[in-house]
Formats: sequence, structure tokens, C-alpha cells
Amino acid sequence: MKESGMETELRNTVFHWMRSHNNQIQVTANSYKEPLAYLRKAQMQWEKRIHKSLNSMCTEIGVSLARFRSASDKDELEEKWNELSTYDIDLTPYRPVYAPKDFLEVLLWIRSPNYRPIDAFYSGEGNWDFTQIPLKVKTLSELRQLYQQVTRGEALLGVNPNMCSASSHYLTLDAERTALGEKVLASNHAPVAQEFLKRGAPRSLRGRLWAQVMGSDIKPVHREYFAELKQAVLQYDLMIDKLIIKDVQLTASNDDQYFVFEDMLYQVLLCFSRDTEILSVFNHSSSSPIHGILKSKPATIENTVVYPPSGVIPFHGFTMYATAFCYLYDDPCALYFTFRAFYLRYWFRLHEVSSHEQGILSLCLLFERLLQRHETQLWIHFKMINVQPIRVVFKWLMRAFSGHLPPEQLLYLWDTIIAFDSLQVIPLLAVCILSFRRENLLQVDTLQNVEAVLADLSSLQVMPLLQIALMKDSHWHTD
Repeated sequence: MKESGMETELRNTVFHWMRSHNNQIQVTANSYKEPLAYLRKAQMQWEKRIHKSLNSMCTEIGVSLARFRSASDKDELEEKWNELSTYDIDLTPYRPVYAPKDFLEVLLWIRSPNYRPIDAFYSGEGNWDFTQIPLKVKTLSELRQLYQQVTRGEALLGVNPNMCSASSHYLTLDAERTALGEKVLASNHAPVAQEFLKRGAPRSLRGRLWAQVMGSDIKPVHREYFAELKQAVLQYDLMIDKLIIKDVQLTASNDDQYFVFEDMLYQVLLCFSRDTEILSVFNHSSSSPIHGILKSKPATIENTVVYPPSGVIPFHGFTMYATAFCYLYDDPCALYFTFRAFYLRYWFRLHEVSSHEQGILSLCLLFERLLQRHETQLWIHFKMINVQPIRVVFKWLMRAFSGHLPPEQLLYLWDTIIAFDSLQVIPLLAVCILSFRRENLLQVDTLQNVEAVLADLSSLQVMPLLQIALMKDSHWHTD
């Protein structure tokens, strides 16, 4: 069994099964996917708003949610499949269903029924912060325990590109990590690859390491499935397609780091919308897909379908969940399955109302607690000038910094997400950035100027910032 590779295959299968089923522990312990009724209600109301917005747009424009694609349109789409940026359609009447700022407004209006504001001023409008949501989040001490390799000050890739190797066999740390990484990949054991990532991935091996950890290595069956998704795109014309194309144009196409990948992003995201396997995320997500009745059919269960087939309605900036993968894979199929694995494991939590510790609410709360506890002067300054810190960083959190950090730095951040299987590094980094720009922030007194101070993150290095915050001799004192 060991010689044939069956043992490793079995170990990896168990590893991926355990990871996917860990998501469902909370669900099976409760009769609801979201145990807190007030958050469950908020998510349901949010979904109704999205559904209403989608239907209103269809009515205004005079298009249906889905229909068979015309023969001429199908031929044109197939002909231009590898250069979809030349596929010319009028997107003027289409608008994003929602943007991160809309979702933030919804989150800020959520109140626990057990919470009573001391100041009546806040009772008539949205909240200034997330104090009113009593969710448990990690302290700095607990984060230091989680990110031990960073806390201990070990040699990490992404800190210094010219760092010398501790071994006499290699000139640089990068050369040492590359040689070790090749051995890790040869072992084909996902937990080993995950452990290896805790000190960063060499650029040349990152794509293969991520695929190994996420269980998204490409086999012939994956290529067949991707081809089926392409056929589903060619056969059916969904209104969602226009939203996807417009979002790529508004985001990646206007970004000098990602515009060259425009064609590949169209392919990947259009196929994503047709993928019914993504529906599995709703087994442990607090959200539910939108359902519709087939045209000219009676309203019965048999005639009810999920829309879109993936169940995921893209919002403004959804494209940014996929862009960084373009630097790792030149094959759309390989890119697709690793992106999909990321979405099913992590990204879905960033745009739903949930009490999960990796959910966007908990990440916002973690950001605020860390800022208030360890950058008290900044927190008070924000209070004094009446600027909500969460408004400044929310787009970073919801997009996992994609589009805000340079690609190389973003990939080091995402290495950390996979390695420690946690999104909590995102709010931690947000606080690190505010801390790093503290002196400049203390000199401004409007939201516009605060955003100007934080607009350009191109000079930042992720791993040194995280290491400074987490190491024991940091100016951030232990809780």
C-alpha cells in the first residue's frame, strides 16, 4: 500500500474529509445553521434585499434571470472563449447588486436583544462599533499561541529576500525553503505541506503547495467537469453573467496588477456561477441560496430551482477573491479548482451574517478589540474625530486585502491563512497597518484624510508587520 502510494492517498483523503466536516460540527449540534436567532433573522432579511434588488434590476432592464442562449450568441461566446475581453455587450443598465459598504451598514444595524445601549444617542441610528454583538474573539495572547512560528521570530520567507540560510548547504533562506519544498511536494502529504507553509512558500512552488493543502490537484475528471461548466455557460444566458463581466471590468480590468488576467477571470467566474457543487457550502453556511420558479410552470417543489446554479450572488469586488490565483496558475482549470476550494473553505464567510469565529462579524469585532486594547491612543483619536475605524478597514477585511496589497505581499498573507487555517490574520494585519501609520493618522481629523493616509499600501511588507506585532517584545503588551 505504501509503495503504490495508496497510503498517502488515503491519509490525504482523511485530512480533507476531516477539514470539510469540521465546518459542520456547530451545525449538527444545533437545529439551525446559525444558532443565534437575531443573526439568523438579519441574514434572512439581507438575503431578501439581495433577491429584491436582483428582481428589480431584471424588471427595469426588461430581461429574465435565465434563458437559453441564442445560437449566434453561443457561437460568438465559444469563438471568443479564450479572449472574452473582446466579447462586446452593453452593460450600461447593469449595476452591482451590492457593495461592501452596503453590507457594512447592515452589520452595523444588528443588535443583540440582550444589549441595551447606555447612550440613548445610539438607539436611533446605526452603531458606532460592534460592542453590541457579544461574540467571543481571540485575545492577543491567544493569537500569539495560534501563530507560534511568527511569534517566535523564526526565519520566514517574506521578511528579507536576501536572508542567509541557517544551513551551510544553501546561500539563502529562499534556496533552502525551495529545496525543502520540493521534498514536501514529493511526499504528497497535505498536512506536511500545510505545516511547511507556516514559514512561507517559495514563489516557484506556491501554486502546487496550495493545491496540495486544499485538495485541488488537477486530475482528468477535473478537466472533464470544467469542460461541462463551460458548456453550461454556452448553453444558458444568465443575468448574473452580465454582473460578473461588469465586476471584472470595474475591478481587475482597472487594476494595473491584474488587468492582464481579464480573459482568464471571465472564464473562471462564469464557470463558478454554473457549478452546483458549490451548493455544498450551504450545509454549514448561515446563508441560503435564492430559489426561483421555472417560467410558465406551477409553483411546486419540482419546478423550483436554485439561482444561480452555484447559489452565490456576486457583489461589487467579488472578482478580487480570484485575482491573486492568476499569479500562481496559467491553466484556467487549475486556477478554478484552487479558487473554488478557497471559496468553500474561507471566502464564503466574508459575505454572510454569522456568529462563526471566522465569520465577518467576528473578524470586525476582533479588529476593534485589538485596536482598542493595543492601540488605545488611536482608538480614542478615532472617537474624538467621530470616524468609525471599521469603515476605514472593512473593504480590506471583506476582500481579504485583495486589490489593496501588492500581489506578492497578498500571497504571503494567504499563505498564512492556509497554513494556520484561519482568517483571523486579516483583522490582525489591519490593526498592524493602522499601528504602522499611527503618527500620520493622529495628525488628520476627517474620514477622507484618514482614508488618504491608508490609500497606498504598496510599500508595506506583510510578514515583518505581523512579526513585530506578535513577538513577545512588541510594544503591544500581552492581555
